[in-house]
Amino acid sequence: MEIPAINLKAIVLVHWLLTVWGCMAWLPPSYAWGNFSVLAVGVWAIAQRDSIDAVLMFLIGIAVTILTDIIHFGIYYPLPEGLSEMNRDTFRFSAGMAILGLVLKPVSCFIIYQMYRERGGDYNVNFAGFPSVTRNRDAYQSIDQQDQTASSANPFNQARDTKPGAANSS
Repeated sequence: MEIPAINLKAIVLVHWLLTVWGCMAWLPPSYAWGNFSVLAVGVWAIAQRDSIDAVLMFLIGIAVTILTDIIHFGIYYPLPEGLSEMNRDTFRFSAGMAILGLVLKPVSCFIIYQMYRERGGDYNVNFAGFPSVTRNRDAYQSIDQQDQTASSANPFNQARDTKPGAANSS
């Protein structure tokens, strides 16, 4: 499956815009603080193009805000009675943009995970039994182990002075 090339800047911009619009009418300051903090980590991931940690932190942050957004929507969604028609339209727009941002976050997580893999991240999640995160280190050689080759007896690889005819001179 070919994944479309979406820039990290576009993801941060779209989520920033949807968060700003979502905060216009009804969500508490904790929603804004949580989402804007994660977007700041996204700016860090943009600034350091080779950083695996920045992309991983952004991925984890987006995943956590999915849960916190659901909690915020569940607690604060009821429309207060007695709003004028203009305020009701603002509330609907704000709620729609916040929900759209929540719907787009899993897609963003998938794309950010692909960027993480492109930058060299190699965490694998094992779903059999208990989920565990492992890192494949088969390609690495420990510095504690040294190769036991013929050259290890002579550490400087100097050739010995041997005479080919000296052993067979009988």
